[in-house]
Amino acid sequence: MEAVILTIITASTPLLLAAIGELVVERSGVLNLGVEGMMVMGAVSAFGAAYVTGSASIGIVAGIAGGMFMGFLFAVMTQTFIANQVATGLALTLLGLGISGLIGESFVGVPGVKLMQLHIPFLTDLPYVGKIFFGQDILVYTSIALIFGVTYVLFKTRTGLIIRAVGGNHNSAHALGYNVVRVRYGTILFGGACAGLAGAYLSLAYTPQWVENMTAGRGWIALALVVFASWLPRRLMVGAYLFGMVWIMGLYVQALGFGIPSQLLSSLPYLVTIVALVVISQNRVLTKINSPAMIGQPFVPDR
Repeated sequence: MEAVILTIITASTPLLLAAIGELVVERSGVLNLGVEGMMVMGAVSAFGAAYVTGSASIGIVAGIAGGMFMGFLFAVMTQTFIANQVATGLALTLLGLGISGLIGESFVGVPGVKLMQLHIPFLTDLPYVGKIFFGQDILVYTSIALIFGVTYVLFKTRTGLIIRAVGGNHNSAHALGYNVVRVRYGTILFGGACAGLAGAYLSLAYTPQWVENMTAGRGWIALALVVFASWLPRRLMVGAYLFGMVWIMGLYVQALGFGIPSQLLSSLPYLVTIVALVVISQNRVLTKINSPAMIGQPFVPDR
């Protein structure tokens, strides 16, 4: 049982990291469909930097930088040049997948640098709960800290109020003197950093190696998780671990040898994503209450 819980945590962490960044982006009124591209660039950047330097810490920093670079490209296109956000996000994903494949070609089959788990004397050695609560790597704890940090900032600080105001009505926020474009640049870069961190987790902790397209659609699931959570960080944590559990359960069922096609089991996380979105879409009241009114709409200052 302990091993199952540990694998669920590792499967859920990249989803949680990518989704919390996208939640902040969407709260500011921006829809970035390029999460997958930012994640895969974070993964290859982290693996390459860790391999060259031998340091997983430097790999994490490189992963964040790779994700932020892709986020910056998206911000320039959509906030400065007012390009269509949906088309730009899709292009960003395709660009990230292509460039990461090119950069990572020489890393295929090369052993990576693994991000080690923490070991706290006595606590980590506790039976049943020690490894689960006190023996994870630093990025697992970072993902949980981000949930509480983002919740506090969004709903308890002036910065969060400004972000939500920009996402609720960017024209009114602009009339009050807030720099809408600057706020959205900041949230997009934050989202890119989180997506890059999620990619770094994949190539340094989840499977310390580089495989082309190793994100395997996790960026799209992270996007769905934001809607699943109704744009609320606390629900996002529950959703991420739920989807991680579905992901791992499919692998365990395959290992047990049940007569279920492996292709069907591999598609379970995506099927659950579709079903969850259909169910949520039926509750229009809940969706309208928390959904940023300006999401996906470009902002052009009139003065």
